[in-house]
Amino acid sequence: MKFLNRLPALGAGLIVLTLVAGTVPSARAQSNDAAPAAAAPAAAATPATSPAPADAATPVTSAAPADTATPALASPAPAAETANPYGLGALWNNGDDIARGTLVALAIMSASTWYILITKLIEQTQLLSQAKRANRTFWKAASVQAGAETLNVKSPFYAVAKTGIEALEHHEGSLVESIDLNTWITLSIQRVVEQILSRLQGGLAVLATVGSTAPFIGLFGTVWGIYHALVAIGIAGQASIDKVAGPVGEALIMTALGLATAVPAVLGYNWLVRRNKLAVEKIRGFASDLHSVLVSGKALASPAATAPARRAEQLAEAA
Repeated sequence: MKFLNRLPALGAGLIVLTLVAGTVPSARAQSNDAAPAAAAPAAAATPATSPAPADAATPVTSAAPADTATPALASPAPAAETANPYGLGALWNNGDDIARGTLVALAIMSASTWYILITKLIEQTQLLSQAKRANRTFWKAASVQAGAETLNVKSPFYAVAKTGIEALEHHEGSLVESIDLNTWITLSIQRVVEQILSRLQGGLAVLATVGSTAPFIGLFGTVWGIYHALVAIGIAGQASIDKVAGPVGEALIMTALGLATAVPAVLGYNWLVRRNKLAVEKIRGFASDLHSVLVSGKALASPAATAPARRAEQLAEAA
């Protein structure tokens, strides 16, 4: 009886299983039918993004326009044609006789400055080297005459030694005999030393003059150039910046040239004066020592001449 009672439940279960088994194949068939349908729109959309339109648009962005535009960007012709119309050459060409004369004066002053600087520097260097040689060889000689022969004939120290020797030799038997030997030698050596100092100071006055006047000469040239520039602007009736800046800038070149001429002259003057003081100290010291040797009375005696006298003194002392 119990089995009969369960038969309706078993039948209902079989019916449910049969329904489920029938719906699964139909779902699979629907999914298979939907896949070709989805692939068909994708295939239809593919031609819209195909490379064919890119190939068609390629001529628009081709390299031909870039090649044609390159010469216009890299061409330096306009920059090369524009040159500065103002400068020292334009100042010389457009200036009058006074402006050109000012430039010539500044050029001569600058050339004179550098010539004096170079020549005086060489002269002072030679004098200082001659002072070292005189201190090394002159005072080791047996006499003043022998010491003078070791010096250079063009050396100022040779001139001092020669003057001292001549003053000592020509003191007796002349009008200067009334002057004592010390004073006569002092005056003679002092006279030649002053001549040497005057020669050392030669050219320094030119440097001082250039250093003090060159800036004002350049300023005069600037004022004269600005005056002519303003007159030309007034006649032309145009006062734009391009008409004013050029001529005024050219006139200011004069001031720059004046300063460029004056500064080396002032610096060179101070430097040469300082070196001259050192050279003067060397000469004065040599002259003072030479004066002391000459006054001693044994300056001109050579070893050969004094040998017999020394032997006689030795014999007298031995007796």
